[in-house]
Amino acid sequence: MKKIYFLGFAMVLLSLTSCSKYGYVRLNYPQASVVSLPDNVNDIVVVNRSLTKEEDKNSEAIEAITTGEIAGSDKLASDEAIKGVFDGLQNKSHLKIIIPDTLRMYGTGTRQTPDRLSWEKVSQICNTANADMLLVLETFDSNSDLLRAAVADQVNAVITTGKPSARFPTQARIDVRSYWRLYDPATQNISDHFQQTYFMDFNLINGLPPLNALHETAYAAGQDYVSRFLPSYYRVKRDMYKKGKGADKRQFEMGWRSAEVAKWDDAIEIWKNIVNDFGSKSAGRAALNIAVAYEVLGDTELALEWAQRAYRDYGDDLSRDYAKTLLRRKNLEL
Repeated sequence: MKKIYFLGFAMVLLSLTSCSKYGYVRLNYPQASVVSLPDNVNDIVVVNRSLTKEEDKNSEAIEAITTGEIAGSDKLASDEAIKGVFDGLQNKSHLKIIIPDTLRMYGTGTRQTPDRLSWEKVSQICNTANADMLLVLETFDSNSDLLRAAVADQVNAVITTGKPSARFPTQARIDVRSYWRLYDPATQNISDHFQQTYFMDFNLINGLPPLNALHETAYAAGQDYVSRFLPSYYRVKRDMYKKGKGADKRQFEMGWRSAEVAKWDDAIEIWKNIVNDFGSKSAGRAALNIAVAYEVLGDTELALEWAQRAYRDYGDDLSRDYAKTLLRRKNLEL
């Protein structure tokens, strides 16, 4: 499996409060993707299997009437979900999505999940597309709650007031429900299967949702699904010192101002001069700030060394817990 390197990059924010001696920096850290693929997987072919056979069209039309769905709209919208998958990985991963000309396959045409494809069929599709894996949109179904919401409002008004409401809905919620399978012909395993419900709200225009509402929702649903292949991010906060003590006070604040404008190398040099100044009252604070600066620059090992030094040599209280945090993070990088 791919090794995930935790680098402190993206979105670095420093506090700007002027009174406290403390400041902080926030970092965005990546965490592993939900779907982990072998290193040798690069190309994934995607097909749409959510379509209905000709002889099943009558049952599909009946369902469309009862759910408020426009008959036949899912055929085009499901293709939009495939496009969303393609665009969702574009320039964001080494993975390449392949959409063949023969994109569509017959399935149940409903929310009922079809049986898995045979591995012979999976291998055939992958070999033809020169792909490592096959991603299949097994089912796709859409609904709008406009009609149901209007009926519910009227029923509620009659029950509570004894007469219909004069209010009319101003928004419609479009939802798409999809089922995705990721086939790995090399191991003959299903690497991912995901039942997805995705919705978007739209303002009504002349009492109706925009014409592109369903397509827009389907496209966003495709992007949402393929985000499972990408690392996500979470934010962490690192406390720092804004102010030094004694003769090093002005120099210390100069380092902080350098950090505020992302001149981290300059800040490190300033704080190192304070640490190397024998008898400095701000050496512990400067060492802690150097540790944080190295983490911002993505060097967890140096950050840990300086955090340990700040506590071991100078007894800085913030550094003790910070060193433990960095030690755990370093272990995650191994």
